[in-house]
Amino acid sequence: MQTITIDWEHPTDPRQSRERDHVQDYVTTGGLDGHLWHGVPTLLLTTLDRATGRTFRTPLIYVEDAGRHIVLAAHWGAAEHPAWYRNLTTHPEVRLQVGAAAFRATARTACPVEREVYWPAMTALWPLFDDYQASASPREIPLVIITP
Repeated sequence: MQTITIDWEHPTDPRQSRERDHVQDYVTTGGLDGHLWHGVPTLLLTTLDRATGRTFRTPLIYVEDAGRHIVLAAHWGAAEHPAWYRNLTTHPEVRLQVGAAAFRATARTACPVEREVYWPAMTALWPLFDDYQASASPREIPLVIITP
């Protein structure tokens, strides 16, 4: 049996310059610069790519509830799910950086009841999520719950 070594410490950052700059500022300052982005809290989610086995890091807006972090796989309202979401549905073990704290966690798609509870909190924080859902239709934007 072959053991796979996952490099969680050296993930690939986004290609898009504004997201890449956000991630690099977040990491180099321990979240002092980047945790708040346009006035909303963000975290860095690292997932394992389901095809290549490489790790990828993504900045996401989040809501925290009882130690869990809630994010949306909005993908700016695109018709398809973002790669990070497709990755975690295959490999739910993830890494989070929230401010200076970095830790392992498990991610899962929220059930319909959880979605009803957390969708209003997410859209209150970032109202454009409702616009993204309208653009993504008929795709339902997944709400993801991440537990340490």
